Amino acid sequence: MAYVYNPAEYARAAYGEYLRRFGRGRKEVVLLGMNPGPWGMVQTGVPFGEVRAVRDWLKIRAPVGRPAREHPRRSVAGFDCRRSEVSGARLWGWARESFRTPARFFRRFFVANYCPLAFLATTGRNITPDKLSAAERVLLVEACDEALRATVRALAPRYVIGVGAFAECRARVALAGFDVNIGRILHPSPANPAANRNWAKTIRRQVQEMGIRLPQT
Repeated sequence: MAYVYNPAEYARAAYGEYLRRFGRGRKEVVLLGMNPGPWGMVQTGVPFGEVRAVRDWLKIRAPVGRPAREHPRRSVAGFDCRRSEVSGARLWGWARESFRTPARFFRRFFVANYCPLAFLATTGRNITPDKLSAAERVLLVEACDEALRATVRALAPRYVIGVGAFAECRARVALAGFDVNIGRILHPSPANPAANRNWAKTIRRQVQEMGIRLPQT
């Protein structure tokens, strides 16, 4: 790990707008991602923040600064980024298809990340939290576990659903003793072969199997 990006700082305007508009009140479900992706939240400050989804569906567009130390191969272009994060496009595309409007989606759901930081190797390769060394993870998970507990206290959800195995695992550890149902949905990353076979249909089934009612599409 050679570089650490914190979009909650340099993209604070967009992240703050996301929280103000969509993070108020109690939620039925919190969808929990792992950490910012290089073409998603790293660029827009919004979890799973694929540029077009954030700009055109969530209607958020705000100035985005730069990390204090920036890898030359992983520059932050903000809302001018031309890359599309597939995971974010799939997740917000499912939300749009299922709920039609952000207001209907966020009335019951909220999307957060377990870890707010993105990590890069000297080569610019993205390093997810599960790939950090044991020594690097110790302090990180302590802080992130406490932040997750604070999120759950604030939103009082009935369900916390990990988007992928890592987020589910951390939720089970951090929220032990909380009165909340914890589950998992398939991660939408194209690196996961199963996610490339109608991901939206798969997670709709998975969510409904947990007892969560979804609108008819």
